[in-house]
Amino acid sequence: MPSSEDWINNPLGVVDGIFGKRQESDTNLADSNVPSLNDVPLHYLKPNSLVKFRCMVQDMFDPEFFMGAYETVDPSTNSKELRCGKYKDLVKSQQVDFNSRNIVTSERQTFYCVPIPGESQWNSYACSSQARVVPSTSYTPHRHKRSYEEDDDMDMPNVDSKRLETEAPCQNASSSHCSSNLDLNFPLPGERGPACLVKVYEEWDSFRLNDMLEVFGVLSVDPALSFIADDKEVSSLLDPTDTMETAEEQRAHSPPASLVPRLHVLYAQPLQHNNPLLPSAISEDKAFLSGFLSELNSVRGELLTYLTHVLLGDALAAEYLILHLISSVYARRDVLPLGKFTLNISGCPHNSSYTEQLCQIIQHLMPSSYRLCMSLHNMNNLPMVPRKDYTANRLVGGILQLASNTSLFLDETQLEQGQLDATGVRNITALGNLISWQKVDYDFSYHQMEFPCNINVLIASEGRSLLPCDSQVHLRPTVSPPNVEEYLKAIQLAQLPSHLNKYRVYLTVARLLDYSISEQVTKAVEEDFVEMRKDNPQSISAEDLHRMLVVARLLSLSYGQTTLSRDGWIKAKQLEMVRTSRTQQQECVNGNEP
Repeated sequence: MPSSEDWINNPLGVVDGIFGKRQESDTNLADSNVPSLNDVPLHYLKPNSLVKFRCMVQDMFDPEFFMGAYETVDPSTNSKELRCGKYKDLVKSQQVDFNSRNIVTSERQTFYCVPIPGESQWNSYACSSQARVVPSTSYTPHRHKRSYEEDDDMDMPNVDSKRLETEAPCQNASSSHCSSNLDLNFPLPGERGPACLVKVYEEWDSFRLNDMLEVFGVLSVDPALSFIADDKEVSSLLDPTDTMETAEEQRAHSPPASLVPRLHVLYAQPLQHNNPLLPSAISEDKAFLSGFLSELNSVRGELLTYLTHVLLGDALAAEYLILHLISSVYARRDVLPLGKFTLNISGCPHNSSYTEQLCQIIQHLMPSSYRLCMSLHNMNNLPMVPRKDYTANRLVGGILQLASNTSLFLDETQLEQGQLDATGVRNITALGNLISWQKVDYDFSYHQMEFPCNINVLIASEGRSLLPCDSQVHLRPTVSPPNVEEYLKAIQLAQLPSHLNKYRVYLTVARLLDYSISEQVTKAVEEDFVEMRKDNPQSISAEDLHRMLVVARLLSLSYGQTTLSRDGWIKAKQLEMVRTSRTQQQECVNGNEP
């Protein structure tokens, strides 16, 4: 029986043994110490070895045919042997008997996969740790899950090089789409890391565009792949349809293996989350879940205090920020996404770096995030919506092609006076559709194709946002530091890495908890709604009730409660009353705000 080391170092040999019925295998690849393409530079990895890759499906290519089984001839003895053609791009053609009746033509699907967009620096699955790895001959893998008590220097809130590169700059943002990044087709500008052609042999219909995956497969980086793609005569022998491809399509579908390696999938699992501090399937790890739930309330209190300081002493805004950060679309009723909670924090100072600092703090808490400066230049120039390039026959990524539960920070304080052009109007419309319906309409030139998503949108603005939102909290500072930037940096430095890790675990766990409402509480809520409307039917609408139910759900989950109690409902109502009262007061002060 092959061991884990056999699978890692010689997966094709193990496959050949299984194909020849010489071996059996029950090795759990996911539990093996498999090197990661996210962490280890490609040139350190052994060709045809087993690697893993945490990624997002950015594009799906057409299926391709290959020799699933073929027969080789030994020139010296003239003996023949049936071999498996799976999990490899090339075979030694001089040994293949092309006249054999035992050749089996099979089909496989190719996905273009990129690292999960916007992964934060503290996330050990991001490619930031490449500088600290060693060659494969003495490879020491990272653990699948780090303890949240572990003090890791990546957790310190200092210079965050990868995140700075992935933020869209407020000026000349379109220049970040340089040719090399465009070739690798990353959805976000400035992203780094490997892109892969992931070749799937079974059940590829279960994969969806924008899925987060952890893939275990055989690494193929044969330089001959590039020569074959460039040689029309040779490539047409492998697949006659290649002669119909344009040069652009050849470049997109057959890039150099040194730049875009091939990964032949032995095993792939969809990811419920990409937080490295947690087990892959939280709900199945009862011991971990019960252990963390026992201290969840204390962690919530510490996080609330931390965010209150970050929000300049505003405890109400901190409460709503926690609710926003744990929100997620859990179901769809017709076209309505249930569970989303887009938050608009208005009253943010314009002439300071406050919103930039606030975004960096959120990036230190969330596994994946992205800050979009809503300057007039960015709105008129940035590619927000993915589009189909028919010449290259590929989907060109856009900023809104993000993985599930990515935190999208929209900085509206950067929006100045000026005219939105046609692109700007389309981008604003796309952001509005994302917020309202949690969908992005991809541009296929002759039509639009709707793709559902699950993206947490936080809007920072001076007045009320020009975009729709589920809830608005006007910032009401109780402290006025002379230097906001130094104040926020001091708050971050005061947080121990172990505390930050607890917050990160808390936010992911709270988001993934199940939730229900009993019939008894549902009836009490309905009666309460009727009672609230008795004296003044205009005082509360069905939309207000829906918002209160969303707040009640998130508030319960934030305390680790998986069902709504009467006390939880009362607290949610009180929270909403304070928020709406503050919002109305601010509108009266401003007068001209809608």
